[in-house]
Amino acid sequence: MVTKAQNTQLVQTGPGTPMGSLFRRYWIPALLSEELREPDGPPVRVKLLSENLLAFRDTQGRVALIDEFCAHRRVSLWFGRIEMDGIRCPYHGWKYDFRGQCTEVPSEPAGSHFSKSVKLTSYPCVERGGVVWTYMGPPELQPAFPEFEWAMVPDSHRYVCKRIQENNYLQAMEGGIDSSHVSFLHSGELHTDPLHKGTKGAQYQQDTAPKLEVMESDGGLVIGARRRADEGHSYWRVTQWIMPWYTMIPPYGDHALHGHAWVPMDDENCYAWSMTHHPSRALKPEELEAMQNGQGIYAELIPGTYRTVANKRNDYLIDREAQKKGTLYSGVRGIAMQDASLQESMGPIVDRSLERLAATDIAIVRARRRLLAAASNLGTDAPLPGLDPATHRVRSASFVLPEDVPLEQVLKDATAKTDTEHTSI
Repeated sequence: MVTKAQNTQLVQTGPGTPMGSLFRRYWIPALLSEELREPDGPPVRVKLLSENLLAFRDTQGRVALIDEFCAHRRVSLWFGRIEMDGIRCPYHGWKYDFRGQCTEVPSEPAGSHFSKSVKLTSYPCVERGGVVWTYMGPPELQPAFPEFEWAMVPDSHRYVCKRIQENNYLQAMEGGIDSSHVSFLHSGELHTDPLHKGTKGAQYQQDTAPKLEVMESDGGLVIGARRRADEGHSYWRVTQWIMPWYTMIPPYGDHALHGHAWVPMDDENCYAWSMTHHPSRALKPEELEAMQNGQGIYAELIPGTYRTVANKRNDYLIDREAQKKGTLYSGVRGIAMQDASLQESMGPIVDRSLERLAATDIAIVRARRRLLAAASNLGTDAPLPGLDPATHRVRSASFVLPEDVPLEQVLKDATAKTDTEHTSI
């Protein structure tokens, strides 16, 4: 069980907190590249790890991620004017470049060097896989850039989106590594959703009592969930959890691979990133259409925002008749909102000291321990899990084995990457 003190340590990610210091050691998905469509376009508010930031693309196409507020009187630069290679505060005209350096203070006399002494907090940014990534930690400790397969494939093979979820990152992420709830919460969608239906894997989910095996990896955890399959065989679903917040969802048939990143905005809200890719082919038009329409692990968004149409203010558009019939097990439509509705129902930050955990929660327990241990190892020579790009080059998998074949015997081949077909049924 998690104590109140441990729970506090796990969920607080602001500046100076143990978990916040840990997360700042990793490259962080900050926003979609498409949010900054063109040089000198409008700025975008970004909140990460309880820091209010502002992103813009300057005249040369460089991405800036700086403190949202002007150093002068703390006006939000979201109202600022994007001008040649910078942004100008509309209040008194102070101008900043993409590194946050003040370049002009119009009220200062000619020859003044005052502007050189003014610099906003700024973070380096790199674009890959349709995402703007940032590093918020000590510059001298900046790690190599991530190499997740979804970010490395051609654009035609990938779809990435995000939404805002109104709860702490941890309870969302724990849902991503919880293999047992799929047989209940998503049982209706698996047979109708276009990104899941018609597969053996969806049929085998009828076993509601999976047996879990969890192993540590260099990146985080490998989580195997075993269910009954045909006579004398077991159906395995292998989830990869990569530090600090990535989950790779076991695939269904020839459907594409899916994953999530649960990135804290602050202690009570997170960005739920969803990533889909196929290693060996372009995504089909019907797959893209389903994802853009909020099916599968995606959700329908309010136009012009990253907030969902179904939300806690309208009870997630719950359909009690569909719940009664079993077509929607919880009455909420869509895999993404089925998860989000229950995770948000726990409150912004759940009190884990009140939980009663069971055997199927072993992956959640191990992930919490791994996070706490990594935070406690900061400042030592101990390597941080998931920092080395080699740890990103893994896959989730699903397969059937004879009951007497141990998971370890096939795990390496099943989660191999190098330009092979993914292992899936």
